[in-house]
This record gives sequence, C-alpha cells and structure tokens, in this order.
Amino acid sequence: MVDSGVLIEAAELQAALGSASPPTVLDVRWRLNAPSAIDDHRRSHIPGSHFVDLDSELAGPPGAGRHPLPDLEVFGAAMRRCGVSRGRPVVIYDTADAISASRAWWMLRYTGHPDVRVLDGGLLAWMEADLLLAAGETPDDVGDFVPSPGNAALLDAAGAAMLATRGVLLDARSPERYRGEAEPIDPVAGHIPGARNAPATANLAAGGRFLHPDVLRARFASLGVHPGDEVGAYCGSGITAAHEVLALAVAGIPAALYVGSWSDWITDSRRPISIGDQHDS
Repeated sequence: MVDSGVLIEAAELQAALGSASPPTVLDVRWRLNAPSAIDDHRRSHIPGSHFVDLDSELAGPPGAGRHPLPDLEVFGAAMRRCGVSRGRPVVIYDTADAISASRAWWMLRYTGHPDVRVLDGGLLAWMEADLLLAAGETPDDVGDFVPSPGNAALLDAAGAAMLATRGVLLDARSPERYRGEAEPIDPVAGHIPGARNAPATANLAAGGRFLHPDVLRARFASLGVHPGDEVGAYCGSGITAAHEVLALAVAGIPAALYVGSWSDWITDSRRPISIGDQHDS
C-alpha cells in the first residue's frame, strides 16, 4: 500500500509497537444492533490495545440521528483512559473492514488529534501476518488528550442539502437503500435529493483492505468528484459515512461528514426525499 498518511500495515504497526515511542492502539470492534464487542476483545486482541465502545463512547444517545456526536467530556474521558495523548500517535482497528474504526479515526481528527491511523485489514490482517495476540483486558492508562472540536468538516442537514447542489454529496449505503427499494433499519426509505450513490463496500478489496489510492481516485472521479470539488458523505447513521470519508482521505480528497445522516434527515417531514437512481436535485 502506498503511504496515504491515514493507514498503517500490520508489519508497520508491529515495528512501531516495539519502538521507543509506541503508538496508542484502540480496538473499536462493533456490530450493529448487537451487544458490545468487549467479550471479543477479552478473548483476543492486539497486545496493549484498549477497547472503545462505539455506541457509548463514540456516539451519543439517539436523537439527531441514530449515532450523533458523543458528549465531548465522555469521549475525552474514554480517550484518556486508553492513554490517548496529543504527542503520541494513535492506531485504530476493528475486525477487518474499518467501518467502526473509521468512526474513531474521524472523531479524533475532528477533535484535534494530529496523528491517527487505521490498521488496514484490521485484526484479520494482524492474524494473517501471524502476529502475537493477547487475552484479557489492558489496564487503564493515563492520557492527556482534551478534545477540541472543529478540526474536520462537519455537515448538518442544511449543509448536506446545500452540498448536494453545489458540490458532490455521496451516499455510502447499499444501492437498494439509496434507491428506496429496501430500508431494513430506518422508518423511511430513499435518499437526499442530489446525492450520488457510492457504497462504502466498493472502497475495499479482498480481506477488508482499502483499494490502492489510484484506484480509489478513479472510482470517485467516476462519481463526479473532481479536484477542487466540495465533497461530503452520509449513510444511515454516520458510521459507514466516516468510512467513505476515510477512503476519500486515502485518495487524497478532503471531505465533510454528515454525522446525523439519513436517520437525522428523515426526522423532519419537510425535507425532500428522492427515490430511484436519479441524483439530480
């Protein structure tokens, strides 16, 4: 993988962990509508990594969407418990596909951490490299990170609507959900008028690893993303959209995140909804 500045390979992480200045490692494994993955962490994890619960520490209670921004005091306390400090790199992983790891990556970027990477291929890549695993729980650490919001582009509903007309708004959900043919989670189907469908699953190659930056750039160009365009992403609740923002970052394209996403958009019946393949607003 060409160094994108946002991903790290398993061998690179292993070497960094053995260095004089090892990174803080966060385990953000998560399953939608399922109990916390803490038991998975206890059974097997990258040595020294700390478990972070997405639902309670990387998101607030449902309201403005199913996974709104967390209370920053809660988020900051969780990061410090894991040893996150401004002067120490952070590496984040999940099972393989970086869907949940991307949320932690985005949250740390948004709140001002200067050096955050995602393990490409996640725990699966670590295991495939036959690297050491640990069991149990890593003792709490003491970090100094204090969140300072506003360091990454953030969209609300009005901003997403505007971006769909003046730039490129990408919908990271499956084509069926985008077209309004199926909606297994939210009570209303369809998409934001003007949005273009860019399923996050297409950002990945086999094993959950990201496509090469050149391939990703070509993919996003085919969706109408050109140099200098304003770009944003949304999904159902802001989790998969963070993965899209990460993929765009791998391709060297800055993008905004609509954290509330579709689950926030549909809370106001006055907001328009499109059905089908069209993305014209």
